[in-house]
Amino acid sequence: MTSPEPLPGTDTTQPLRPRVTCRRCHRPLHDPESRMLRLGPECRDPSERVDRYEVDQEPLPGVG
Repeated sequence: MTSPEPLPGTDTTQPLRPRVTCRRCHRPLHDPESRMLRLGPECRDPSERVDRYEVDQEPLPGVG
């Protein structure tokens, strides 16, 4: 008995991204910011928005 052929379009070598859903409405999230915050744009309040700041840091010892 031979193994069945994969469905068309499913024979990819790239790993699939884990499914991330919104904490409030449980819909799948696609953009990187929503995935990081685990909140979709429709479910985010402007007051809950997380500001990001770039900070200069010394390199870690032993990391080149």
